[in-house]
Amino acid sequence: MESDRLRAIAADYQQRHGRPAAKELRHFRILPTDEEAISKAALAQLPTGKRHRHQYRIPPAALQESERRLLDNLPGLRQAESFDHLFELIAAIIQPIRGIGELAVYDTALRVGARFGLEPSKVYLHACTRLGAKALGLAWRNATLELTARELEDLL
Repeated sequence: MESDRLRAIAADYQQRHGRPAAKELRHFRILPTDEEAISKAALAQLPTGKRHRHQYRIPPAALQESERRLLDNLPGLRQAESFDHLFELIAAIIQPIRGIGELAVYDTALRVGARFGLEPSKVYLHACTRLGAKALGLAWRNATLELTARELEDLL
């Protein structure tokens, strides 16, 4: 019952606001090379060339270090068989960088996943989504919620 209500909320949100997010992910999917897609994902560059608002506070040096590490590990990233696996790899590679938090890890994994045809099958909780999950009375202390709507993540 609760999951039906959340899916309805997610569907409404997707209908109203989903087009820009889908366009952004499509951008990473159609870039000419994996290297360019990884670079832009790590630097949080939107199709316009501007930095994504989620990562605007991250020091440029941290994003550049993220880019370097991800490009150095590109063969391993290409081997990821699921979004979960890709997320774990990216977290291990870039989360140790000072200034890179859980939202940057998730957003980078989402962009790289778009490139490789991998998308989340559950909602990953980070700072803002955790607040939304708590407000809805969900298991906000978990690392993920077992729901299948990427759009629900945006909503939370």
